[in-house]
Amino acid sequence: MDKTPARGGRAHGIDPEEVAHFEELGDDWWDFSGPMRPLHAINPLRVSYIRETIAKRGAFEGARILDIGCGGGILCEPLARMGARLTGIDPAAGNIEVARAHAAPQGLAIEYRADTAETLAAERASFDAVLAMEVIEHVPDQAAFVATAAALVRPGGVLIMSTLNRTLKSFALAIIGAEYVLRWLPKGTHKWERFVTPQELSRMMRASGLRVIDRSGIVYNPLAGKWRLSSDADVNYFMTAEKP
Repeated sequence: MDKTPARGGRAHGIDPEEVAHFEELGDDWWDFSGPMRPLHAINPLRVSYIRETIAKRGAFEGARILDIGCGGGILCEPLARMGARLTGIDPAAGNIEVARAHAAPQGLAIEYRADTAETLAAERASFDAVLAMEVIEHVPDQAAFVATAAALVRPGGVLIMSTLNRTLKSFALAIIGAEYVLRWLPKGTHKWERFVTPQELSRMMRASGLRVIDRSGIVYNPLAGKWRLSSDADVNYFMTAEKP
């Protein structure tokens, strides 16, 4: 992961410890039974939510989408196969190498950049939809991160985020359960104090000039082995906001 600040200004979304943690994954990004297994499991729900959200506002095919913190390209690839025009950025150069190597044999035209949101904002880039899936809980200056992501949304476009709520329930399930008991994730993947409540995220979005249009909880059904949308946002949730 590139640990240098963004060329366009201070990189609010970079924590060197978090950078090092995720860059260590390497080819494990695409190991369906490895440390990214939970991400692969939740990916179908993320893809359907994103596609439906964008399609409600216009054609999904051809939509310009930016995935901030794209990692190895787990989310970019299915969206690109559905016809969207994807740009994936990650400050970890190693992650971008993995993403490019995995996409190339499939002929997927995804623009991958080892860069930060601040750099793209300095370039005045804009997108129909900006995604930040499970990213904000890993960044030090969360309000600045949301403001930068919002700056990359074109007028009429949307910012779609997912994250973990800061509740005792999320501490028990997302950290104690997922990292220490079930071992779905490597220990130390999350820091509970960086989890963001829906009220906090909504305030950040409004302060960045956006209007929140949806909040949907995400819950896991252990019997079906699948994730689904819910009114319960105690642990995981999506939040979508539009730029007027």
